[in-house]
Amino acid sequence: QVQLVESGGGLVQAGDSLGLSCAASGRTFSSYYMGWFRQRPGKEREFVAAITWTSGTTYYADSVKGRFTISRDNAKNTVYLQMNSLKPEDTAVYYCTAAQRRIYAIRNGNAYDYWGQGTQVTVAS
Repeated sequence: QVQLVESGGGLVQAGDSLGLSCAASGRTFSSYYMGWFRQRPGKEREFVAAITWTSGTTYYADSVKGRFTISRDNAKNTVYLQMNSLKPEDTAVYYCTAAQRRIYAIRNGNAYDYWGQGTQVTVAS
């Protein structure tokens, strides 16, 4: 049993920065990947970034590469998403996710096992 809880969303202006956190909790925790997806109204769930829990290898969507940074703190069972140079099109509900075993479709949300409740990020223009 794993629970993921996101925090850090809010309303910012274009060009601002915002940091998201996702804390994993439960009696046991085991993951191979943790990552972030986002969903805009009327859009499909979209891959943002992922990280391997052990090695720290990172993966990014082209739309956020160079602006967003994913990281993790193994001791705290927490994954972070630092978002810089935010754009209005970054406005979405951001979801934390985890895959407990190795997966091969990192950009496919259906491959992940656990999901957080989501946190709203709104970038004003």
